[in-house]
Amino acid sequence: TVYGGHEHVLRQTLVALCAGTSLTEHDGPDEATLIVLRGRVRLHAGEDTWEGRTGDLLAIPPARHSLEAVEDSVTVLTVATSSSRHTTPPSGEGIQQ
Repeated sequence: TVYGGHEHVLRQTLVALCAGTSLTEHDGPDEATLIVLRGRVRLHAGEDTWEGRTGDLLAIPPARHSLEAVEDSVTVLTVATSSSRHTTPPSGEGIQQ
């Protein structure tokens, strides 16, 4: 579960990936979840891998991780960030084919 409140900012991002593409490994220091709206994805963190299908909610670990689209997929990423750390990420950063 991701908690908001007046000391946190909730940021939601719609992420669409074509089958076979991925978001490269990156740090995940904040609380985050991923809802799979359509398709199938794999979340990799170290030695662990979780698979999400349409309707699944994945808790993203606060560690380096990557996301792979097994099928054409649409997901909603929700991140809770301390309001003092809130920044806007660059668009399209880290997408690989």
